[in-house]
Amino acid sequence: MSLIICLGALAALIFLAYRGFSVILVAPLAAMAAVLLTDPSAVAPAFSGLFMEKLASFVKLYFPVFLLGAVFGKLIEVSGAARAIVGGITRLFGPGHAILAITIVGMVLTYGGVSVFVVVFATYPFAVEMFRQADIPKRLLPATIAFSAFTITMDALPGTPQIQNIIPTTFFRTTAYAAPWLSLASAAFTFGLCFAYLRWQQRRAQQRGEGYGTGHRNEPDIGEGGSALPVWLAVLPLLLVAVGNRLFLALVQSGYGESAVALLNPAVPTAKPVVQEVTANAALWSLEAALLLGIAATVAIGWSTIRERFAEASQAAIGGSLLASLNTASEYGFGAVIAALPGFHQIATALSTIRDPLLNVAVTTNILCGITGSASGGLSLTLGAFADRFIAAANASGIPLDVLHRIASLASGGMDTLPHNGAIITLLAVTGLTHREAYKDIFVITIIKTLTAFFAIAVYYGTGLA
Repeated sequence: MSLIICLGALAALIFLAYRGFSVILVAPLAAMAAVLLTDPSAVAPAFSGLFMEKLASFVKLYFPVFLLGAVFGKLIEVSGAARAIVGGITRLFGPGHAILAITIVGMVLTYGGVSVFVVVFATYPFAVEMFRQADIPKRLLPATIAFSAFTITMDALPGTPQIQNIIPTTFFRTTAYAAPWLSLASAAFTFGLCFAYLRWQQRRAQQRGEGYGTGHRNEPDIGEGGSALPVWLAVLPLLLVAVGNRLFLALVQSGYGESAVALLNPAVPTAKPVVQEVTANAALWSLEAALLLGIAATVAIGWSTIRERFAEASQAAIGGSLLASLNTASEYGFGAVIAALPGFHQIATALSTIRDPLLNVAVTTNILCGITGSASGGLSLTLGAFADRFIAAANASGIPLDVLHRIASLASGGMDTLPHNGAIITLLAVTGLTHREAYKDIFVITIIKTLTAFFAIAVYYGTGLA
């Protein structure tokens, strides 16, 4: 019965999200319904002491990254830099290669530090225009954007500043550049299969005479907007974020040592210093500093365009970052409640029988990311509950923690993109399509991405590549 309660809560969350309800509302309702069926007297303390505690802890750690990433992405759009990048890539590949062009745009933006949520908004207007010109069915557009932003630059490429690559650093004391060669091999595997699938679907549509289509919802009005920027200047802020992230990480680690202390009023004898462990925060601090550098660079190169819209753009970015972070945090709270139920203990017990450390990490992370519908929320939940066990097993088997980091990160981007995933809900809403119209192709991308973690495990065991 307890297992049925857990699975029922997950099914309810997926169904309601599929029907268009906000996970910020339905995640706590589904979680508390599961608690009610388990122990009615535990509903109130579980809501305040578990669901809200986990939600708040996630926001405390990661909201600055969501906020700065959203502001950076919005300014990239408003300044004309995103349009310049799209135009340059389109000229390079030609209008007939819209899928490849949009994929590269999304990957450039994501790897440069723009939040995956922001990339959806930033690329959609340009992607629509490219798909129209190439007469590619619009139903393939969400999967193309998902491929561009939710795959290799989210968690596979070494150094990516996305949260899914940062979270393991706080548990394994690694860096965003963990296992670089394994990362590159995994990225090549994912890119090749996803791109081949989307091109195959494009050719099949052409053979059937299926084009872009008509009567679509939420069609953007493509305007000129923004000043004309040379491509090299438009890309500069993205490069600064990527390079700055690495440099700031080195500065933080060398400048602070093992801990950072802030004593703001030393004249007061009873004043207590604020002490933070550097190894647990260095990756977050360096990314936040790099995003601030990117924001400053974007404002500098696009000030003539940005200055009149800065207040409006920043407000939109703040609203978007709040929605994105609360979506993820709410799913994290849902996962934490489910993890406390007896039924989850049965799942955890079954998972603990997987003796291989890397397979254990990959399977456990995929399942919990699927339960929460969030790569970052599920990954945080997995490592928060099992990191010590993973580390002990890896040490006993002689597996470097860098490899553990990379497998966990890759696995987080697998089954997270089930229908109730916040990013998928946002993506479909922005593109004006429904799950029924577009989710099939997104799900294929999800399957390929799920296989990537197991491909990486096979590569590591077969070659020792890290």
